[in-house]
Amino acid sequence: MTDETFGPVERDPAEGGGWGPLTGLPGNPMMWVLVVSELVVFGMALVGYAGARLLDPAGFAKAQDELSRLAGTVNTAVLLTSGLFAALAVEAARMSDLRRVRLMLAAAAGLGLVFLAVKGIEYATELAAGRGIETPGFFMIYFLITGFHALHVVAGIVVLGIVAAWPSLENVQTGAAFWHMVDLVWVVVFPCLYLLR
Repeated sequence: MTDETFGPVERDPAEGGGWGPLTGLPGNPMMWVLVVSELVVFGMALVGYAGARLLDPAGFAKAQDELSRLAGTVNTAVLLTSGLFAALAVEAARMSDLRRVRLMLAAAAGLGLVFLAVKGIEYATELAAGRGIETPGFFMIYFLITGFHALHVVAGIVVLGIVAAWPSLENVQTGAAFWHMVDLVWVVVFPCLYLLR
């Protein structure tokens, strides 16, 4: 079944295209290749963080106490809520409700901007205290991991904007997959950097 605005409503796995197990996933299979590769990169960064923490547990614990757990918690709630809006955009696309698709995508992207604003306040606080990417140990790793994640949030906002302009079901599913990857990474990064001792 095809819709003028939303394109193919469901992909037929028999059509294949040579993607093997990726064929049945929602959205474009190339996005799933990107998502998996990005998860591997973030996973390696967190393994590096864990290794560095083992070398200086007291220093990392002391530095970790300088972070705002409130800001990290707020940002976690913000990203999880934005992920809900991305999922609701997919549901709206399945129902061919263009207005609701764009509204849900705008809400997800808007919360992404809120996340960046909170993260910017955190960065400004750390920099004002003399802690930056050049600070050895915890803060160097903190800025690298969270900065890389923030770049993904920016990229996700751009992706959601593109998807809102061309909201086929496949495009909305593809954009939502990327956005959920951004959410998932933060849900792992937050406890590692802010909470775990």
